[in-house]
Amino acid sequence: MTVLKSIVLFALAALAEIGGAWLVWQGVREQRGLLWAGAGVIALGLYGFVATLQPNADFGRILAAYGGVFVAGSLAWAMVVDGFRPDRFDVVGALICLVGVAVIMYAPRGG
Repeated sequence: MTVLKSIVLFALAALAEIGGAWLVWQGVREQRGLLWAGAGVIALGLYGFVATLQPNADFGRILAAYGGVFVAGSLAWAMVVDGFRPDRFDVVGALICLVGVAVIMYAPRGG
C-alpha cells in the first residue's frame, strides 16, 4: 500500500509541476497572458506540497527519484497535450529513468 501511495503521489506531483510549467510557458511564450502564467505558478507551488506527502522521509531520495518521474511524465504530457511523437531513444531514456526511480525508492534496504 505504501508503494502504491508513493506512485500516486509521484503522478500528482508530475501533473502539478509539468502542468504548471506548461501553463507558464503558454502564458509567456504563447502570449496567452498573466492568468495562464499565474495559474502555472500556483500549480508549481502545489507540486512542492505534494512532495511532502511522500511516505518516505528522505528529501534527497524523493527529489532524486522524482527526477525520473519528471522525465517520463514530461514526454507523456507532450504526447497527450502537444501531439509530440517520441522516438525510440526518448522511450528508452524514459524507461531507464523509471527503472532508476524504482531502484532509488523501492529497492529493499537493510537497516
